[in-house]
Amino acid sequence: MSAVLAAQAPAAASVAPAASIAIVLLGTGVVGGAFLKLLNTPAAASVRLVGAANSRRQQTEPHSLASRHLREQLNNLGEPRNDTGLLAALDAGAATARVIVDATASAALAARHAEWLGRGYHVVTANKALAGGELPGWRALQAAIAQGGRYGDAATVGAGLPVLSTLRRLRRCGDALLTLEGVFSGSLSWLFNQYDGSRPFSALLREARRLGYTEPDPRSDLSGEDVARKLLIIARHAGFALGVDEVDVQGLVPEPLRALDAEAFLARLEELDEPLAELHAGARSRGNVLRFLARLNQRGRARVGLVEVPPEHPAARLYGTDNQFALTTTRYNTQPLVIQGPGAGPEVTAQALLGDVLALG
Repeated sequence: MSAVLAAQAPAAASVAPAASIAIVLLGTGVVGGAFLKLLNTPAAASVRLVGAANSRRQQTEPHSLASRHLREQLNNLGEPRNDTGLLAALDAGAATARVIVDATASAALAARHAEWLGRGYHVVTANKALAGGELPGWRALQAAIAQGGRYGDAATVGAGLPVLSTLRRLRRCGDALLTLEGVFSGSLSWLFNQYDGSRPFSALLREARRLGYTEPDPRSDLSGEDVARKLLIIARHAGFALGVDEVDVQGLVPEPLRALDAEAFLARLEELDEPLAELHAGARSRGNVLRFLARLNQRGRARVGLVEVPPEHPAARLYGTDNQFALTTTRYNTQPLVIQGPGAGPEVTAQALLGDVLALG
C-alpha cells in the first residue's frame, strides 16, 4: 500500500477566495441534503449557491439560501418550481463557471443535461438516467460534451470511487478495456456479504432498508436495473456502444411481486426467502458464496445477476457496502486493475459531486 504525503505549506494569513463558481442544486433529498452541508465547509469557499429546488418548490433568495434549514424550508416556502427562474439566477453575476448540479434520479431532468450543456452551462450529476439510459441519449450527451460542455459524472458510478476517471485516463494513454467484473451496488453488496443462511434474506433486507442502504422500495435495488445502468455507463466510456436491451439483467424480484405497490411488496418479503435459501445451500455445498455481479466480456456481452464465486474470488472478500470494479485491459492483463471501496452513502456521493464542481473552478 502506498501513500502520497503533501508537503505542508508555511502558515499564512487566511484569505477567503472569491466565489468563482455559481451553482443551482436540483434535488434536496438525502444526497442533495448532504451536498448542502458540504457547501457550508471551507472546502466550498469558491462555490456560491444561487438556487435550489426540490420537485415542487425552489428558492433563489440569498438570505434563504444561506440558511442551514434550507432543505426543510423548501417543503413549505419558496416559489413553485420554475427552471426559468433558476437559470436566470445562474446567469446573474460574474461567476467564471455556471453549474447545474443534478442530485435527483429524475429521468425528465436527466434528459435535459445535453440541452443545458449546449446552452453553456456545466452539469455535475449523480443522476444515471441519461448516461445509463437509451443509446440516443448517450450519443446526444457526448455530442454536447464535444462542443465544450463539462460534465461531472463521478457520482454516477461507485459513489465517487475513481472508476470513470481511471478508465478515461487509461484510454487517453492508448489502453483498452477487455473485460470488466464487479459488485456495483452498495446495498446488494451489504446484503450478500451478510447472507450466510443463519437469517432469512427478508430479515436482512428489512434491516438494510432500516439502515438506509436500500431505496424505500427495495425493488429498485433488487431488480438489478441500477447495476445495469452503471454497467452501461462504464461500457460506453470504454467504447462499447451498448443499448439498454443488450444487458442481460437477472433480478431478484419474482414475477408475482413486481407489479405490487410498495406497501404490499414489503408485506410479502418472505416470498424471497425460499428461492434464495436454495441457491445459498447449493453454493455452500460447493464451497462457494453468492454475489450479485455485473460482467462485461471482450465481445461486449453484458450480464447482471446473482452468481456463485469461490472464496478466493475478489468479490468474496468484500466488506459492508463495498463496491468493486475489476478492469482487465490490454496492459493490465495478467492481473486486473481493481478499484474497491464504499460504493454507497450520501456523504461520499455528495463529496463526489463537490469534487466535480471544484474541478470546474
